[in-house]
Amino acid sequence: MAAEENKSLVRRVYEEGIGAGNLAVLDELLAEGLVDHSLFPGRETGRESFKRRFTLVRAAFPDATMTVEDALADGDKVVCRWTLRGTHTGPFASVPPTGRSVEVTGMNITRIADGKIVEHWANFDNLGLLQQLGVFHPPA
Repeated sequence: MAAEENKSLVRRVYEEGIGAGNLAVLDELLAEGLVDHSLFPGRETGRESFKRRFTLVRAAFPDATMTVEDALADGDKVVCRWTLRGTHTGPFASVPPTGRSVEVTGMNITRIADGKIVEHWANFDNLGLLQQLGVFHPPA
């Protein structure tokens, strides 16, 4: 696939699939055996695991939107910088709903083969999210 097609595929996964909660897009564009390097070693990986994690995120932030701010492609890899915005109205991990609005940024690398994402690496601002939810306060 050409660089622009790969960037478009990744944009669809993040904005339509994750951001809009359209799991059919994830079924279409994520390989069944997706390897997610973002998880702790030994954690379940694959398309269904990826979908379950983002179903939990959408349950905690049902109005969430995800915007790809930048996307760069080289060969079979796409790097993107994204922003997720939403309101915390459902439980998230061990944090009960706070009603707070959040804006979280992150960066991902994906590898694409045969028109599907087959590998995924991610980093996002976990600390910033916890601060916005009011569960972490930096020392004064």
